[in-house]
Amino acid sequence: MHEEFFTLTNYLHNNNDITYAMEDYLEMLFRKQKDKLTITKLSKLLNIKKSSCSKMISKLKNHNLVIVQNNNLLLTSKGLKIAKYLYKRHNILTTFLTKLNKNQFSLDQVEKIEHFIDPITLKNIEKLIHNII
Repeated sequence: MHEEFFTLTNYLHNNNDITYAMEDYLEMLFRKQKDKLTITKLSKLLNIKKSSCSKMISKLKNHNLVIVQNNNLLLTSKGLKIAKYLYKRHNILTTFLTKLNKNQFSLDQVEKIEHFIDPITLKNIEKLIHNII
C-alpha cells in the first residue's frame, strides 16, 4: 500500500459542499431546534458577529439546509439529516475523550477533531466506547 503525504491545507480541503463552519451552524441549530432561534440568538450562541451569521444562513438556505420562517431559523429535512449526524458525531467524540482523558476533557478538542474524522473511524470509536463501558 502506497500513501502519499500532503500538507494540512490539502487534507483540509473538504470535498463536500458543506464547510466546517456550516457544520457548526447546523449542529447548533439541531441543539436548539426546540427554541425559537433567530439570527441574533444564533450569533450569540456561536460567539460570532450577527452579520457573519446572516451571511452563513444565506449560504445554508442556498444549500436547502435551512429555512427562515417568521425570523425563526428551521432545519429542512435535508439539513435535519445532516445535523443529526453532526450532533451524534460530537457526542461520540465527547464521550470518548471524556473517558480517555478523564478530568482533562476539553470541548475545544472535540470541536477541532470532529471536522476531520471520517465516518468509518467515528463508527469504530463508537464501537470501542460500547466495549469499554
